[in-house]
Amino acid sequence: MSFVRERGRENALFFSSTLCSSGFCSGGLFWGALIVISLGAAVCASFLLGRYSVPPAVVLKIIFGVKGGWTDAQSLIVLKVRLPRIIAAIAVGSALSVSGATYQGVFRNPIVSPDILGASAGAGVGAALMMVLGFGSVGIQLGAFIVGIFAVTLAYCLSRALGRGSDQTVLLVLSGLAVGTLFQSGISIMKYMADPDSKLPEITYWLMGSIARVTTGELKWYAIPYLIGVAPLLALRWQINALTFGDDEARSLGVNTELTRLVSIGCATLLTAASVSIAGTVAWVGLMVPHLVRLMFGPNYKTVLPMSVLTGAVFLLTVDNLCRSLMAYEIPLGILTSMLGAPFFVLVLFGRKGRIS
Repeated sequence: MSFVRERGRENALFFSSTLCSSGFCSGGLFWGALIVISLGAAVCASFLLGRYSVPPAVVLKIIFGVKGGWTDAQSLIVLKVRLPRIIAAIAVGSALSVSGATYQGVFRNPIVSPDILGASAGAGVGAALMMVLGFGSVGIQLGAFIVGIFAVTLAYCLSRALGRGSDQTVLLVLSGLAVGTLFQSGISIMKYMADPDSKLPEITYWLMGSIARVTTGELKWYAIPYLIGVAPLLALRWQINALTFGDDEARSLGVNTELTRLVSIGCATLLTAASVSIAGTVAWVGLMVPHLVRLMFGPNYKTVLPMSVLTGAVFLLTVDNLCRSLMAYEIPLGILTSMLGAPFFVLVLFGRKGRIS
């Protein structure tokens, strides 16, 4: 028992021992200011990037409602195409990042991500099913959201059925892996059943991830699960801080570990499923960004969660700008995040070298 507890402390303390060894953690004010400035710069760049050029002065006039000096086409591009896309990138990036940070804290493992309990795979099945059945964008998003939540609920119920007296965290992770694999096979079945000329390309493109077609109406719907998910996590960041050092230590500090873990996982899952429903599968964001935040600000979740919100917004908005500008045609968002995420994951594994046994 003491060995297991010691391993739990090791995983929690890895956040500070590996990623904060560079000494950057003390410069939190500098990094915070840099992130805010970067977010502003990324937003400005997003309004200007695109095949249809809109001068900066015209963008400002349209945003602030100054009459004259712009065309209806320019107004449509700025307000109906680029503005919703910017808001979507900020919201989805922040949601996936804070979800990843939450999972890593609750599971006391720095290499887990938001899809560990099957939320992304479940959402993929829901979206693919709606496409095969011929539903529109609203049906696709609703299907992805509902099935994503169902997948995590199934994993949680399975872990509870497997045993209550044993390590619930380990059982939950293993159940999530099993459910995720099951739903991944479901995605393959949907792709096999889909019309190869129309539905299959649609499913394949959706699974690559993109926010190019997000509308204002979709963002209004997304705002509900976003606020319901983010607000409790920010309020619980002190309790999650205690969980990173193990259940015994958290209970000694007066934390209701079972309730805190359930609410945290529920909110993180809600954010993940809602994000996947409007953006498709955008991998690795929830793994990379929390590590970058701990590198800059240290392992304290009092800072990690709020700064994950800001850093995730900057990261995904910047990646989306690259997707639009690197080539003549747009690169799917999930492809570029995966290209960045895989090497980053290898670096994390090298950071854990000697700790894995």
